[in-house]
Amino acid sequence: MGDVKKVLFVCLGNICRSPIAEAVFLHLIKQRGVSEQWEVDSAALGGWHVGSLPDRRARQTLAKHSVDYDNTARQIHPNDFVEYDYIFGMDLNNISALNSEAKDVKNSKAKILLLGDSDPQGERIIRDPYYDDDSKGFEQCYQQCMRCCNAFLDQNQ
Repeated sequence: MGDVKKVLFVCLGNICRSPIAEAVFLHLIKQRGVSEQWEVDSAALGGWHVGSLPDRRARQTLAKHSVDYDNTARQIHPNDFVEYDYIFGMDLNNISALNSEAKDVKNSKAKILLLGDSDPQGERIIRDPYYDDDSKGFEQCYQQCMRCCNAFLDQNQ
C-alpha cells in the first residue's frame, strides 16, 4: 500500500461549497473502498464561521443524498500547504488567495487546483450558493462536486 494522499477543499467561509466537496469526496472513497488511501478535510479562507456547522441548506442537500457529514468549519493554516498534497479552491478568487498564501510558506508542497477543472461538463467555477433564496444552488453545487470528485478520483487511483 502506498502513502496516504491528503486533500483539502477550500472556499471562502467553509460552510457551503468546501464542506459539500469534502463530504462528497469522503462518500466516494468509502463507496470505492479506498478510504485508507486518503485523508480529507476542508477549510475557509476567512475566519467568520470557525467552529460552525455547514449552512443548513448544505446539510439538507447532503442528507437528501444520504451523504454523512459531521465536520465543522476551520480556517486554513500555513501548515496546510506543507501537509496536504492537493488543495482545491472553488473559484478563481479562492485560487488567487491560496496561491498568495502559499508563497509565504516555506516548503509548501500542495498542488493548488481549481476543483471545477476536473468537471467533465466543463463547469470550472463552483458558484457560491450562500446568498441563494432556496436550495437549488446547493443541489447544483452538490452535483458539480460529485462530478469533479469522481473524475479526480478516476485520474488518481
